[in-house]
Amino acid sequence: MVIKILGMGCANCKKLYEMAEKAVKELGIEAELVKVENIRDIMAYNVMRTPAMVINEKVKVSGRVPSYNEVLNLIKEEM
Repeated sequence: MVIKILGMGCANCKKLYEMAEKAVKELGIEAELVKVENIRDIMAYNVMRTPAMVINEKVKVSGRVPSYNEVLNLIKEEM
């Protein structure tokens, strides 16, 4: 599983990355966490507002920081 956090390094982007990292550990799964900070790479996902979370190349959330439980559930859906 590949989880990408799209954002230019703002506080919300960092928070979402940390939540995804925590969720992966809690679920005990192997996942590659990637920060995508290049604006052209972000726009390739048709994301206009960050932060955004992409799991297995599917945009799951954009323009907001989801709750931790939502992050957990989004990862579980892709397992």
